[in-house]
This record gives sequence, structure tokens and C-alpha cells, in this order.
Amino acid sequence: MKRLRSYYMQFRHNNNQAMERKWIFPLAVGSIVSLFLLFLTTLTSFDGSPFLFFYRSSAVTGGSSPFVENQLKPIPISTLPPPPRFAYLISGSAGDCRMLKRTLLALYHPLNQYVVHLDREASSEERLDLEKFVKDHPVFNKVGNVRMIVKANLVTYRGPTMVANTLHAAAILLKEGGDWDWFINLSASDYPLVTQDDLLHTFSYLPRDLNFIDHTSNIGWKEFQRAKPIIIDPGLYSMRKADVFWVTQKRSVPTAFKLFTGSAWMALSRPFVDYCIWGWDNLPRTVLMYYANFLSSPEGYFHTVICNAQEFRNSTVNSDLHFISWDNPPKQHPHLLRLADMQRMIDSNAPFARKFPRDDPVLDKIDSEILSRGPDMFTPGGWCVGSGKNGTDPCTVIGNRTVIRPGPGAKRLEKLISSLLSSDNFRPRQCK
Repeated sequence: MKRLRSYYMQFRHNNNQAMERKWIFPLAVGSIVSLFLLFLTTLTSFDGSPFLFFYRSSAVTGGSSPFVENQLKPIPISTLPPPPRFAYLISGSAGDCRMLKRTLLALYHPLNQYVVHLDREASSEERLDLEKFVKDHPVFNKVGNVRMIVKANLVTYRGPTMVANTLHAAAILLKEGGDWDWFINLSASDYPLVTQDDLLHTFSYLPRDLNFIDHTSNIGWKEFQRAKPIIIDPGLYSMRKADVFWVTQKRSVPTAFKLFTGSAWMALSRPFVDYCIWGWDNLPRTVLMYYANFLSSPEGYFHTVICNAQEFRNSTVNSDLHFISWDNPPKQHPHLLRLADMQRMIDSNAPFARKFPRDDPVLDKIDSEILSRGPDMFTPGGWCVGSGKNGTDPCTVIGNRTVIRPGPGAKRLEKLISSLLSSDNFRPRQCK
């Protein structure tokens, strides 16, 4: 944690210098006013009594100091950074309702914000089940930080409607989610490998403008199989889900911006998400229109925007924060993770992993050995103050939400973050 602490202290020092410059003028004005008031207190009336009626002598106060400041003990300023807040999108499709609820409970923390979405391919019964779960859960009701996209979007696998759904959730979180620092998109087949206390503790030492996004400009074979072909996503105009189809005409690689590609899973800073939604220089909208006809656009849209935006291109950390088991060379889908992958997942130090089969025994092992989570319960954290007697969930009683109790997962995550931010990995891998 020493290295992360040094990142934080350097970041805080830079901010403090800016704040000091900001307050020089008000401080000077305050000092002049204070000297003027001090001068007035020395004036006396004709009978020798103090001139100002609110002045109290030591005789009136019984010999104690008239200044309140002398009676107060200084409050020490903590060097610990405040915990951040995460904004999650957890999305699923037909048959994913149970897994989505499980992932939500494993990821839940009252400091965070959550949007859940089952696309239109899911049955109305599934969506109603999820809506009832969110609406009736006593903790969600009390905290008010879980929202469901009730009017489901039609999301086509490999199509731009996946990007549109992500932007939809981000816009909801910007409008209704209050203060948060990072936006993280996950699916129902993702699962955490650390507790939220581990994640909040580690990220509290990081500058809040970092964007964790796996990216490269070396698009290789994707130039001919994804960039030049033109596809149509039926989800943009149809009520029924269907696969994308190709147009016979091809196009050249764009010259107005450089193409980047990478993982569809990311942790984006709030300033960058705000930029993607508002697009004040029009780059996000222009790139979005281009990617409307691009195969597997979630693996390129945000990457291309951030690496072509001068304001954000130096804020990228080249990682999707996931453990994913791929073939070499990678195929369309990664391997499904099983019990045999458990040690490799832990050794990766990643905070998330995918892709998991529904209700696989490996999830139970992660719950018991890493998250200390019981069936259908929250992952315990410093905010949970219930007794836990008779098998009850201790997190149904909410304590101080800012109390963070990191565990072994924080040490593993610190190793990963320290490696990603090392001089060998951080700057050399930014948008190249």
C-alpha cells in the first residue's frame, strides 16, 4: 500500500497547491477585517468602559479566556483519503435473472450506485421477478441506490445496441446517481474476486481521473473483418431480436480519427463518462455514428473516443480488471470458468472474473473462501452491523457506510494496481 499511498499523497499535494492559490485573496481580505475589528476593541468610551457592547471582560467570565478558540482542542486532519464510490451496470438476457441477482448481492455496498438491466429477449416474467426483487428488498429500499431499467432495451450481441445500452445506464447514473467516481460495466456472468471493501480501500488511493480500459491501436485482422465491412444491427429498428447482417459494400479506415480496440469491460472515470454523454466537442457522437455499422462495437467505441480525445488520452490504464481465460489465438468466446480455474483466478490479482456458468460450484467456492458470503446474502463489509445469529444476514442492519474493512483481497489488488501504474506499464501503454 506504500506505493499507492505515495500516488495519493502526490495527487493530494497538487490539489492542495491549487487550493492554496485559490484562497490567497479571500485570506488577505479576512486578515484586514480581523485587524480592523481588533483595533475597534481597543477603543473605550468617555467613562473608561469598552466601546463595543459585545465585549466581555475577564471579570465577567470568571477569569477564563474570552476567546472561544482557546477553549477548543484542535481537530487532527486525517491523512487517509475518503473512500470512492462506484457506479455499476449489471446487464443480462434471457435466463439470467437469478445470476444477475446473485452478482448484485455479491457486489452490493451502500456507498455505490447500481443499474440492472434484463434485455427484451428476457421474458416478461423474468423482468417482473427482477423488478419485484429490487423494489421489495428492505436494504435497497432504505438506501435507494439500486435502479432497474424497466423499459427494456433490445440488445444485439456484437451490435452497437450494446454500446447504446451502456450509454443509457451511464446517463441514468449521471442524472440520478448522485456523486460517484468510476463507472463499471459487468454482465450477469461476471463475478467479483474481492470484496467491495477491498475495492473501495484500494481505489481510495488512486487519482479519480484514471480510466481502466484495455486498448491498443494495433487492430490487425480486425481492420479487414470488422472495420471495413458494414453491418446493420436489427436492434436499432426491429421489435424482435436477430443477428446482425452484412452490407455488400465495404468502406475504408477512417482518417478523421484513429481506431483503437480492446476489451468490452472497463472502469471509466466520471469525467470521461460525462464527456461521452455530453460530447461537447462532438467527437463522441461522431465516433458513435461510425460504430453504428461496426461489428463488435463495444470492443472499440470507448477505446477510440478516449484515445482520440486530448483531454483524456493520458488517463488510460491498460487493463479491464478481469481474469478471462482465452484460447491462443483468442476465439469469439472465452472459456467458461470452473473449479479447476480457482487458483489461477486468485493468482491474477484481478477484482473480477468472467465467464461463469449459471450457478456453477466455483461460485459457491468464491462465496465461501473469498467473499465470506452466505447463500442469498450480501458480501459482508464494515457497513454490516447485524448480529448474524441464527443464520441471518448481518448486512440487513446498516451501520456507518464509510467504515471500510479491507481483507486479503486488498493486498492482491494492490499488487495488480502497483504493477499497472509502474513506470514500465503505465505511460508506455497509454493510447499507443
